[in-house]
Amino acid sequence: MKLFSGIGSVVLTFLAATGRVAAFAGSGLSHCLRPPFYGKQILRQLIEVGFYCLPVVALTTLFSGMVLALQSYTGFARFSAESAVANVVVLSMTRELAPVLAGLMVAGRIGASMAAEIGTMRVTEQIDALSTLSTHPMKYLVVPRIIAGLTMLPILVLIGDIIGVMGGYLVGVYRLGFNAVGYIEQTWNFIETLDVVSGLVKAAVFGFIVTLMGCYHGYMSRGGAQGVGIATTNAVVSSAILILVANYVITESFFSK
Repeated sequence: MKLFSGIGSVVLTFLAATGRVAAFAGSGLSHCLRPPFYGKQILRQLIEVGFYCLPVVALTTLFSGMVLALQSYTGFARFSAESAVANVVVLSMTRELAPVLAGLMVAGRIGASMAAEIGTMRVTEQIDALSTLSTHPMKYLVVPRIIAGLTMLPILVLIGDIIGVMGGYLVGVYRLGFNAVGYIEQTWNFIETLDVVSGLVKAAVFGFIVTLMGCYHGYMSRGGAQGVGIATTNAVVSSAILILVANYVITESFFSK
């Protein structure tokens, strides 16, 4: 009975945590649709998520595209199918690598920062002070971050798509000896609108997940500096896991036969 009691306790704890996250997400989304809106806070978060994450996302996608071109060429050379390298690079970058890598990088760069900032405000009672000043904490702290995640991550992924494909082009043309015009034509002819759209949809979902987890764990943190550290760690780990789970679900919905 102790075994079943332990399993039941874990399941109930998981369901309770899932319910709290769902309620927090619903409250955040509902406040996104209702005024008032804090324009300065929204602009600040747009810059934080978009501008400051751009170098990390650009470097990650660039070298991912370069490595993907090298690895694809090595594998396809065994079957005399080297011409498919351009197709694999553009398909992999737009559908999978750019959204997932950008989401994980933003989770490490911004999700942790959000959890630490809001968590510090929680343990120092600054959030309670906002309520005392008739400022809704969800409106002031959570809504600008969710809006920034939903809008800026697709832009980052679109830029990452271009940079990743460019990385594959550089390796393909200057390292592997492909014809430059032929490589570009093959890339352009093979890519479809659905490939790019699916990646941008993933980016929007991942942006929501990253900002939601960062805000939730920071908002619910307790216990001083140690609690803030735990909240920061939980925000990054939960964001990474949910990104990978959501990636499979969205891929299944777009490309399942």
